[in-house]
Amino acid sequence: MTMGGVAGSANERTIKIADSLEYLSGFGNEHQSEAVPGALPQGRNSPQRAPLGLYAEQLSGSAFTEPRAGNRRSWLYRIRPSAAHPPFTRADNGALRSAPFTETVPDPNRLRWNPLPDPAPGTDWLAGLWTLGGNGDAAQRTGMAVHLYHANASMERVFSDADGELLIVPERGGLLLRTELGLLTARPGDVALVPRGVRFRVELLDATARGYVCENYGQPFQLPDLGPIGANGLANPRDFRAPVAAYEDVEGPVEVVSKYCGNLWRAVYGHSPLDVVAWHGTHVPYVYDLRTFNVIGTISYDHPDPSIFTVLTSPSDTPGLANVDFVVFAPRWLVGEDTFRPPYFHRNVMSEYMGLIEGAYDAKAEGFVPGGGSLHNMMSAHGPDRETFDKASAAELRPQKVDDGLAFMFETRWPVTATALAANADHLQRGYDDVWQGLERHFRS
Repeated sequence: MTMGGVAGSANERTIKIADSLEYLSGFGNEHQSEAVPGALPQGRNSPQRAPLGLYAEQLSGSAFTEPRAGNRRSWLYRIRPSAAHPPFTRADNGALRSAPFTETVPDPNRLRWNPLPDPAPGTDWLAGLWTLGGNGDAAQRTGMAVHLYHANASMERVFSDADGELLIVPERGGLLLRTELGLLTARPGDVALVPRGVRFRVELLDATARGYVCENYGQPFQLPDLGPIGANGLANPRDFRAPVAAYEDVEGPVEVVSKYCGNLWRAVYGHSPLDVVAWHGTHVPYVYDLRTFNVIGTISYDHPDPSIFTVLTSPSDTPGLANVDFVVFAPRWLVGEDTFRPPYFHRNVMSEYMGLIEGAYDAKAEGFVPGGGSLHNMMSAHGPDRETFDKASAAELRPQKVDDGLAFMFETRWPVTATALAANADHLQRGYDDVWQGLERHFRS
């Protein structure tokens, strides 16, 4: 398919395109797709003359010699090769920051923010990125960053991130992602995964958009091993949707922005770089509906560790110690007997950034709202607030359906160092510690 071709206003066309999309199914599959019949070569990747006068180009998301199971690459058949562009020049980073984070020091205090304020008129998704913090080193391909976004205009430019892959979590307003490999729609309750180096443009399906982004500098996200759970459960591979080929055949100036080693660079192309007519491979973007997550939980007693809610994981060099995990607290039944059912009090060697997509979170009675977020760095003591503790300790333990909220967590092996913007933001809740005030002494000897 080509990108466009629907009558009406720009927003109406975007919505109609988003509502009509078809997808390929399966995470990590060797997918293939062609927008024009015969555009995809058969029997070889780089024939002497690619079909239809296209250029063959490989996009590698991993080193050539990495194990087959983790190797990410796609072959693209495009109208012009990516090499056909003028030099890049530095661009303003705006509120976007990258690792290493040195503006502040890691903070052991519990931190929580209200949602971002409304953006200035004409703010597109890229201009609306606001970095909360992160860890590691983008140039060394380790660690992660937490960004938020707010936007009220569709992008006309094209963006790619050489530093890492982007996990986009919409909270308000739907997005149409026009990528080199095709189109994806992500609405609140969905997440979109854009691999390292893939070019894309974000168009709004509503007047405004707001949400979260995890920038993963490390190993690409993969599905977690299931171990004793067995062959099925958690995020099922078939529920991840990849795009079918779609291309823009556009002549004329197009601004292309690249994030490279922490900074933004720009160039003006003489054509759209979203001109891939056919492709095949494993380095592909996805969209996933969090409501399809197959929740595993206790049917006897105790609250399971939140690792049981892992959707995607980026491994580190230590087995079981993730560079970053993406965890969802999806609708589920609570049936544990003689059990404190909300998340328990704990201190964790991992650092946790939590966001809320809709509704309420069962460990906090107030103050944690959709679009906001909390940061509990490693070994920071946290857990239910006083009101939640009192209520859960006295509750009648009937089977209970938790379906009034959708929360998530980015969990990472290292402390998250906040940016100066985040540490001094007006929407930082400076009285967050108060939620644990009033937890009274109940000890009886």
